[in-house]
Amino acid sequence: MNVKYIKPISAALLLFCLMARPQSITAQVAASDSLLTEVTLQSAIDYALKNQPRIRQSVIDEQITEQNIKTRLADWYPQVNFGYSYQHNFILQTTIIGGNQIKLGVDNTSSAAFSASQVLFNRDVLLARRTKNDVQLQSRQTTVNNKIELTVNVTKAFYDVLTTAQQIKVAQENITRTERSLKDATAQYNAGLTDKIDYKRATISLNNIRATKRTNEQLVEAKLQYLKSLMSYPDSARLNIIYDSAALEREVFLDTLQAPDYTSRIEYKILETQQRLLKNNVQYAKWSYLPTLSANAAYNFNYLNDNVGKLYGNNFPNSFAGLTLAVPIFQGGKRKYSIKTAELQLDRNMLDIIAVRNTINAQYAQSIAGYKSAYINYTTLKENVLLATEVYDVVMLQYRNGIKAYLEVVTAEADLRTAQINYFNALYQVLANKADVQRALGQIVY
Repeated sequence: MNVKYIKPISAALLLFCLMARPQSITAQVAASDSLLTEVTLQSAIDYALKNQPRIRQSVIDEQITEQNIKTRLADWYPQVNFGYSYQHNFILQTTIIGGNQIKLGVDNTSSAAFSASQVLFNRDVLLARRTKNDVQLQSRQTTVNNKIELTVNVTKAFYDVLTTAQQIKVAQENITRTERSLKDATAQYNAGLTDKIDYKRATISLNNIRATKRTNEQLVEAKLQYLKSLMSYPDSARLNIIYDSAALEREVFLDTLQAPDYTSRIEYKILETQQRLLKNNVQYAKWSYLPTLSANAAYNFNYLNDNVGKLYGNNFPNSFAGLTLAVPIFQGGKRKYSIKTAELQLDRNMLDIIAVRNTINAQYAQSIAGYKSAYINYTTLKENVLLATEVYDVVMLQYRNGIKAYLEVVTAEADLRTAQINYFNALYQVLANKADVQRALGQIVY
């Protein structure tokens, strides 16, 4: 190939590729724009509510319900139809009148008909009209219930990631501190002030901390993937989680004197909506004793001729209008059994309401007890961190001045590390339990 044509051809191919894949490029840009640059708890929840397939399915279910309602209510409108037919008779029907054989009809017949009907009373369309609002409400309540459940799950998963991430941070701080201790112990051993036990203990402690850090790094990746799955976040994308420790500590407080109100819980509201629908279902079953009534009318074009070419030359129309009344008399006890079934379903729903009240009270009792216990643990461990830090600083100073043995430094350092990890675990446990309490109180609303 001639060298001077390589660059122009390459440029042309590049231009063609760019023009041939505009949708792909647009999709990549859109996908990049949809990712979160910084992930807070609220942004994680908002992203999940927008992208989680279950929530999106619930929204689609609402739309399906709306269309189904319109389908049922369409029966209230006049139903207009048109029909056409053509028939060629090879052998005409013959009858005998007065001893004479008479052929009936003509070789070719055709008809066109406009018909209209209007429902005046029908229990199916009456039920659709009476239950329209409750059916729509039930669909929306299902979406709300799914959103509340997703919010609580994302909240807990977010705090779980923070817990492990904080443990990694604490481990890194301890590694830095232990490396400094190891350096001091090694220097004192080299100077002949201590034996080799001190720096070996420091080495053991350092290895243990590093192993714990590596374990937590593996755990946090798994927890991040779980959080991504709840958010429906791309697996390959990075979640840059940010948080403010001071703000989180302010979030731990909760009014524990609040009493649960089961009427504010979405589960109770759903059962209330079901109860109204079931009451209408009982009434629907009772309407089965009533007749159905409809009005109907038609205008027919009739064409008759032995010659198919002249078939549509003459029209012999007819038309009518009338009422159709259907009265159910006996159906083998079917209506009585349907009414009883509907009443039993209503009774069962009332028992469900009683059961959900008891469940809500139990959930609140468990969640508030968990929150109080976690809060007490949190305040205690917060004080322990201050005490452990002070003890470590004093012991480390005494060790450097030859007053304390290195074993006491190791013990103080282990106490500090444990206090720090327990404190952050307690902090996030309080926040997770708080979410359970808010859910039990019906305070998470959409």
